[in-house]
Amino acid sequence: MILLILLSGLIYAQDKLVLDLTEARSHALQYNKTLKNSSLASEKSVLQLKEAIAAGLPQVSATMDYSNALGASISIRFNEDMPASEIPIRPTSNFNLRVNQLLFSGNYFVGLQLARLGTTLTSKSHEKNEQEVIAQVTDSYYLVLLSGEMLKLLELNMKNLKEIYAKTAAMEVVGIIEKTDVDQLSVQISALQNAVNSAQRQLEMAENMLRLQLGVSAETGIELTEELGEVLTKVTSPGMQSPLFNVQQNLDYQLVEFQEQLSEKQVLMAQSNYLPTLVGFYARTEKILKPDFDMSPKNMVGLSLTIPIFSGGTRTAQVKQAKVDLETARNTKALLNEQLEIQNKQLQFNLRNAMETYTNQVANLDVSRRVYNNLKLKFEHGMISGLDLVTADNNYVKAETDYISAIYQILSARVQLDKLYGQLK
Repeated sequence: MILLILLSGLIYAQDKLVLDLTEARSHALQYNKTLKNSSLASEKSVLQLKEAIAAGLPQVSATMDYSNALGASISIRFNEDMPASEIPIRPTSNFNLRVNQLLFSGNYFVGLQLARLGTTLTSKSHEKNEQEVIAQVTDSYYLVLLSGEMLKLLELNMKNLKEIYAKTAAMEVVGIIEKTDVDQLSVQISALQNAVNSAQRQLEMAENMLRLQLGVSAETGIELTEELGEVLTKVTSPGMQSPLFNVQQNLDYQLVEFQEQLSEKQVLMAQSNYLPTLVGFYARTEKILKPDFDMSPKNMVGLSLTIPIFSGGTRTAQVKQAKVDLETARNTKALLNEQLEIQNKQLQFNLRNAMETYTNQVANLDVSRRVYNNLKLKFEHGMISGLDLVTADNNYVKAETDYISAIYQILSARVQLDKLYGQLK
């Protein structure tokens, strides 16, 4: 029995993740399903590069044949006065070995450059996917902390209100407080209970979203070791101020630059269709079953040169299309540059605005808390009605909600800025 208890405890420990933000990001990078597919795409691009390289290496092929004329013969007459000589056709069998080596091909060399660029592009795309997953995990991690904090605040408010309700109900029994005040508090408790239930569902949804990003099952427990205040202090510390924006560090811009380079190589690829292709070969034939009369050599070496002469304008059209695609890629890069500069200014504004809003909400929450506590004390002494206390409680709950929302705006703006700057790690 003791062994079973220990084993069940071990299984429970394995089904529960205890994570800080850094550990959550690392876990997602290892187990996120989207990143696994992205990693497979990177592996495939490397194999495609090897395939492109292999096309220019020696190609060796071997064939073996057998032929039988089924008793047929060759009739040869050397003189009209002489009878024809019949020479039977013997079965023959050959083993052929052929080695081809590409000596020159414009398409091959440009295609090799395209394959290398494609590998680099896939690797950069994988890096961008990692940044996306890190941003999503960070957002989900923050949302779990915020949802948990909101639930704590509402539950504390509910606890205080229930204590007031219990005292008020007792005072109503002895006639000190009117029943209307008790009823108003009862309605407020019901409304607050709905808010608590909603916060619990929000927390569960946030945890499920985090589980999805971490690549774990829905049954896996999650415990976050960082506190909301600790995270907020890190994000708003002076050392977290963003440096000057360098568009070259943005992954989206880097991807567009690679697309431009690919378009340039596509122009060269189209132009290389005008170049000839030279292939060298070596062939060896071994006679397994030899005919009576055989003049074919065993070894043969040769060259094959293919020269494109006229294609009806196909190659010219292909070059022009590639140049159009290149111009489009350059315009896309210029447009993205402008968009990123504007996005940087907007996100910087959003962060400053969120910081100012947070400062105001901290003050507003403090005022709402003091007003609520003051009115609660007056209500307990019969100096105000239950409606006044309910109004104060509603204002306090709204201040708590606005406070949590302000924190979320700061954290979200910080994540978006770090993502823009390529600084998410």
